[in-house]
Amino acid sequence: MAVLNELEPRQVFQYFEEICGIPHGSSHTEKISDYIEGFAKEHQLDYKRDAVGNCIIYKDASQGYESKDTVILQGHLDMVCEKEDDCDIDFQNEGLRLQVKDGIITAKGTTLGGDDGIAVAYMLAILSDDTIEHPSLECVFTVDEEIGMLGAAAFDMSLIKGRTMINLDSEEEGHFLVSCAGGITSTVHLPYEIEDVSRDTYLVTVTGLEGGHSGAEIDKGRANANMVMGRVLNHMKKADESLRIVRVNGGLKDNAIPRKCQAVINADSEEKLMAVVKNLNEILGNEFKVTDKNIVVQLEKQQNQSETMDEVSTQRVIAALLNLPNGIQRMSFDMPGLVETSLNLGILKTEEEKKEVTCSFSVRSSVNSEKQELVEKLESLAGLLGGYLTNQGAYPAWEFKENSKLREVMIDVYKNQYGAEPIVESMHAGVECGLFSGGLSGLDAVSIGPDLKDIHTPKESMDVESVRRVWEFVLEVLKTM
Repeated sequence: MAVLNELEPRQVFQYFEEICGIPHGSSHTEKISDYIEGFAKEHQLDYKRDAVGNCIIYKDASQGYESKDTVILQGHLDMVCEKEDDCDIDFQNEGLRLQVKDGIITAKGTTLGGDDGIAVAYMLAILSDDTIEHPSLECVFTVDEEIGMLGAAAFDMSLIKGRTMINLDSEEEGHFLVSCAGGITSTVHLPYEIEDVSRDTYLVTVTGLEGGHSGAEIDKGRANANMVMGRVLNHMKKADESLRIVRVNGGLKDNAIPRKCQAVINADSEEKLMAVVKNLNEILGNEFKVTDKNIVVQLEKQQNQSETMDEVSTQRVIAALLNLPNGIQRMSFDMPGLVETSLNLGILKTEEEKKEVTCSFSVRSSVNSEKQELVEKLESLAGLLGGYLTNQGAYPAWEFKENSKLREVMIDVYKNQYGAEPIVESMHAGVECGLFSGGLSGLDAVSIGPDLKDIHTPKESMDVESVRRVWEFVLEVLKTM
């Protein structure tokens, strides 16, 4: 049953709801790429689809716009799949459960995927409507943006002729993004040895955190569940030296601040562990009373497991979680208030078959040398801890363009529509404009979008009226171009 069919603009929300009905989490975008390809065929539009699932759909200029410069519209197909603990949705096989209340769209128990499903919906609505005035269009749909912009990195830039691009992957109406940080995913690998012990087994859980986007919200002071777990295990190890780690896992995406982390441990004294839990709940509750007021550490008895990491391996994992850098590393002095360099330990995982613990970081910086320096720091610390570092998904910073025709047109249209000046800004979170500007010489790009809140968390929401206003704004920009 359609939930959004009464909302305006209808064609946009129709496509958004169809998208939400198709599983499209990062690394699982085959079905959504099939949908885009099917759309192009249905509407008899030229298109290309590459081996990884990226799609580009072409549409000729409307009458009177044949001589105007081609405009690229761009967004990504994948979404971050996060859910509440009591939500039973299967992200790989089920669609989202949409709900609307007081003009706000959410998904029951999960992320909404407005980042970046609304961009896809905007583009499909434009492509399907022959009454809209516009120059020739190249609509680019990339995959796996949320896990390192892998689709954009693999995209064949020769398929694009335009040099004017409106990216639709921003989350704050009235804000024009004109440059961003570059980044890379760096993973610390910590091999471990095992031993057999005869001790009680416990599940330690750090939960109740706010989480959020590791670029947009890294400056909010929110706790990282993986880093907090390192602190918890260190205190427990000091209280009970017999403690050994069986496994430790936390976070699902390297670019999402993890909300939950769990460790299975063996130890002699439940009493000592409970004392640590009680003490840390008081300390953490006070430290994060503003940013993560529901943070809690829990301890539960489990069925005994005799195979654990040995003493040295346990100490190494705890040392890594205590000493690997995380969060803001440097603020910008050129743009006050802007984070210049940061990293986020988004995924902590015990690979039992490989016998290694992996720590995956999203590393970001608007200064390439600082990004490289931070990666080298991780590599050095990994080596000292008996491990090694791997890197993937590097993308360049998107540098500010001093003279931008597109930006000036968009500012003028905005002032006419809203009666106010837009906010032109740079941001710490990476966007695909960096990769496209690196591959398309002279690219003029601006990133915009409607109001989305709490992206990458189950609280994610999208404002209906903001979607409508941005839709009208995009159409006017295309007409003015």
